Amino acid sequence: MRIGENAPRFRLAVDSDIPPDRFKRVLRSREVLTLSFGAMIGWSWVLLTGHWVDNAGSLGTLIAFAAGGVAIAFIGLTYSELVSAMPQAGGEHVYTHVALGPGWSFVCTWALLMAYTAVCVFESVALPTAVEYLFPEIRMGTLWHVAGAPVHLGFVVLGVAGSVVMTWINVIGIRTAAFVQSAITGAILLAGLLLLAGAGANGAWQNAEPLVAVPVTGVLTVLIMVPALMVGFDVLPQSAEEIDLPPHRIGWLLIGSLVLAVLWYGAISFGVALALDADARSASSVATADAATALWGGRWAGAALIAGGVGGILTSWNAFIICGSRLMFALAESGVLPPAFARLHSKYRTPWVGIVVLGVLSCISPLFGRSILVWLVNAGSMAVVVAYVFVPIAFLVLRRTNPAMPRPFRVRWPRTVGVTAIVLALGLLSLYMPFSPSSLVWPYEWAMVIGWAAIGVGVWLVAPFRKAPAVPSAAETGPS
Repeated sequence: MRIGENAPRFRLAVDSDIPPDRFKRVLRSREVLTLSFGAMIGWSWVLLTGHWVDNAGSLGTLIAFAAGGVAIAFIGLTYSELVSAMPQAGGEHVYTHVALGPGWSFVCTWALLMAYTAVCVFESVALPTAVEYLFPEIRMGTLWHVAGAPVHLGFVVLGVAGSVVMTWINVIGIRTAAFVQSAITGAILLAGLLLLAGAGANGAWQNAEPLVAVPVTGVLTVLIMVPALMVGFDVLPQSAEEIDLPPHRIGWLLIGSLVLAVLWYGAISFGVALALDADARSASSVATADAATALWGGRWAGAALIAGGVGGILTSWNAFIICGSRLMFALAESGVLPPAFARLHSKYRTPWVGIVVLGVLSCISPLFGRSILVWLVNAGSMAVVVAYVFVPIAFLVLRRTNPAMPRPFRVRWPRTVGVTAIVLALGLLSLYMPFSPSSLVWPYEWAMVIGWAAIGVGVWLVAPFRKAPAVPSAAETGPS
């Protein structure tokens, strides 16, 4: 028996086919854009800019983000067409299930779920780490050490408290989550503009030397982080059933948010390069905040940037709770996860079981301290690139097997775009392999990937779908 041959297959739904008692369609253009953009900017633009510029150089950092952005843009185009054609919760899971069948779909979805989960548990550790820059007294004593890094009581308390609040916001409805997202994203933009205005008025071009660092492999070090930083645009496919817009506009907003995120990272990085010389960047643990302090001559500016970074943690966290819970919802609908994950809250119409599971995991991760931050970023980044390989493949397969499928956002030159997206995604994936100078770290990061894959094998082997009847997909019966 082939893997998954008894698994149910998705019926492709158009808007009229989706039961009205599922999700609430409340998201408009502003909420959609801030949801996607806020997911992608996160905390790294405050914490890691000095690391990027030191490794790649000021121009090298821009090259890395431009190259990574182009790669993700090709992949994003395939997403835009698919989300307009199949606006269903679960996004990638639905596309690959219809195009490739349940077996390959599970591989894609399980990898993506690792990435979403990694971001959620990352943010609960990153939150107290960021707040510490504003209030060092939050440590409140050391509990223990993990991989040589101390775990502070205050960090655990704040991380758990943040997890509870973010879980509650998402359980009570996506409208509340979207309102919070829009408000905080506005504050982040103001903080970024503060830095850029200072760089334009008081920055020095000589600080941007070297333009490209030696060795040039430093550019690859930055490049492999770009997929993880760009994770977030796929919050739109995941929440498609909650978006109250024409399907073609969802596709355009997805591409627009990607462009804005690449411009944001590039501009902030170059602003830091203009503000701090190489020695100052190397000595700084939070270069973006120190750059603002140097440019404006006051610690208040640095504090404003840190506050913006805290906001980035919250917007990213919020978006990935949405992503992860909707992905678990889709897995449960297709019979892979228990039916509880497909239940919506009777009042708020949210997949509350998945939200609570992500909240519990986020409460646990602060117990491991900040040593897991880099491991989570790198392992989660590799996992999402796996999904980025599968979606363009599904895009090409559906173009061939179901050319009559309505596609409100229709990509020109689909074969060129699809093949390019696959090649670029495979190129990004190769950067994590052991033969690459920027490979995942053994044993910690590879252990996360291997452990998650092992759990996935176990889930697949015991999945309830093996006893479920088959349901023809739209790819087999034609569009509804």
